[in-house]
Amino acid sequence: SDIYGDIQWGKSWKIEDTDPLLLPWDRFSAWLHCICVVGFDLELGQAVEVHNLMYHTDCLVLYLKRHKTSICYLSFPDSNSGCLGDTQFCFRFRQASGRKSSLGCFLDQFDRDAPVCLKRDQGHYYGYVYFRQVRDKSLKRGYFQKSLVLISKLPYVTFFHSLLKLVAPEYFEKQEPCLEAACNDIDRWPTPHPGKILVLPIMGTVMKVRIPTCYDKPGTSQLVQSTQVRMRIAVCFHPVFFHIQMLWELVLLGEALVVMAPSPAESSDTVLALVSCISPLRYCSDFRPYFTIHDNEFKEYTTRTQAPPSVILGVTNPFFAKTLQHWPHIIRIGDMKQAGETVKQMKVKKLKNLKTLDSKPGVYSAYKPFLNKDEDIIKQLQKGVQQKRPSAAQNAILRRYFLELTQSFIIPLERYVASLMPLQKNISPWKSPPQLRPFLQEDFMKTLEKAGPQLTSPLKGDWMGLYRQFLRCPNFDGWFRNRRREMMKKLEALHLEAVCEEVKREQLPLRPGTLTKLQAHIDSVILSLPDDLQGILHKPSTP
Repeated sequence: SDIYGDIQWGKSWKIEDTDPLLLPWDRFSAWLHCICVVGFDLELGQAVEVHNLMYHTDCLVLYLKRHKTSICYLSFPDSNSGCLGDTQFCFRFRQASGRKSSLGCFLDQFDRDAPVCLKRDQGHYYGYVYFRQVRDKSLKRGYFQKSLVLISKLPYVTFFHSLLKLVAPEYFEKQEPCLEAACNDIDRWPTPHPGKILVLPIMGTVMKVRIPTCYDKPGTSQLVQSTQVRMRIAVCFHPVFFHIQMLWELVLLGEALVVMAPSPAESSDTVLALVSCISPLRYCSDFRPYFTIHDNEFKEYTTRTQAPPSVILGVTNPFFAKTLQHWPHIIRIGDMKQAGETVKQMKVKKLKNLKTLDSKPGVYSAYKPFLNKDEDIIKQLQKGVQQKRPSAAQNAILRRYFLELTQSFIIPLERYVASLMPLQKNISPWKSPPQLRPFLQEDFMKTLEKAGPQLTSPLKGDWMGLYRQFLRCPNFDGWFRNRRREMMKKLEALHLEAVCEEVKREQLPLRPGTLTKLQAHIDSVILSLPDDLQGILHKPSTP
């Protein structure tokens, strides 16, 4: 079972043309921006092998100029990582500004039904890497080093890692013809449509994948989680078991956070686990699962002339131990393969004690959590380690804990924001739609006394302080913008329905078809809303 859906394997396939209006290579572009092969040149270092750089794009030159260097360095582990054999990890980098393509606009309609954490990333690309390093005496350097990289705007971590496990080994053995065949297969895929079982042929087998929807109930098997590391979240937090609640607060509040790990795989897994721990809330600040000194934002993120930005960085180069020493929160991750089966109590350490990447694993921060530590979840996880509980069970426990904690936190906000909607009796067909009432922080804080998180969470602590801090961070801004947009659409739909009903009642002398057009507009507005709001508003069209 794969967390992006049940992936099943077969020997043959039949593809139905579900999108007849798409042009050649449009289906490929719906999933991937490009495929890159990055090798190692003795004189140049990492270098894109240009003849294999892209299968389909009409902006090759522009793309090369803007992103070539970043992709090269992000596609290889740092030299100190010592990654022999095959390694998989992912990175993320900013999209250069430009006009939105017509294909992108077309794909937005599929995005509408996806959970917030699975929507196409409008401002960034993801790079999914399969890196191979093996001894080869025939080469001057003594090693074969090459990465196959998939560049996409889709945050489907597990899916693309699974795809690479099929394609990359074949490519390393058979080279370019194999890659061309894979690209032709991908160009026959249906577009990524949440909620449907997608049949995806690749390399002589079939992947059957279901992308989850925003209507799936959180915590059920029907909901496929947003990243591969949700399956390994307990492993990622193994060195910092005793501080998971504090880390949840740091992510919730959008604090500047650095993850120092021994390899890109452990770096990217841990960063993605942190980002996903506040699900179903979307993490709205920047995050880089794997970050190098060659990144375009290196100077921006390491300057000491201003406070560190709201970002989570995953790094492996020892250079960052000194460069980012002024950052307020640093997590040092040890080698997860050698983590062992014991979990020892570790105190939060002072930042001045972090001198090199060889420092002991743990959390280095002066942060004081708002909430009291939940001893029950720590004991539960410790017991699981002692009893050698399967990692899938450990992860299920931790995912459920984070989900319930986040839901307890967000329910009072949802309840207050719902109260900002005007009453339906105040919606008049003869006036413009009424406006939403403003979000007033003090009014919201007053609601917490009787309808706060204490109704659903046993945790004690300074919930009020946590909310005040949250209301000033990017995660609240992103959440509220989205909720406000949904409510404005709901108001528009209610107002149009009122107009339509009034027209019918008055039997006004309209041109033929006017009422039908108005009803069609109402239906289109309603269909753009989330499923729960559609159920409230949708009525059968009456010509």
